[in-house]
Amino acid sequence: MDFDIIKKEGHSVVKVLGSKLDTNNAPALKSELVMLGNEDEKNIILDLSQCNFVDSSGLSAILVANRLCEDAIGTFILSGLQPDVEDLVHISMLHTVLLITKTVEESEQLLERKGKR
Repeated sequence: MDFDIIKKEGHSVVKVLGSKLDTNNAPALKSELVMLGNEDEKNIILDLSQCNFVDSSGLSAILVANRLCEDAIGTFILSGLQPDVEDLVHISMLHTVLLITKTVEESEQLLERKGKR
């Protein structure tokens, strides 16, 4: 498996372990995300800190995660973007739609603050 899924209280962290999120592993990531949604997980952090390349399939998987969390009235956070991936996210204008943090820790702090409202 190209992903690590860590279930925590109130959210799950999905870490992409490979250097690429592309047509080879994005469908498996989508499946994992849908399974998390089916388990009533509404807050997901996707950690791309080890990922240096994302293609359109990877972007599609990211958008699936965002939609699943929105549909569940939860929060999706994209974390740990490397420079090339961050450039692609900006070129795609996804930074206007997605919550993005530098680290998983920042993401967890954000979720904690949102939970206290």
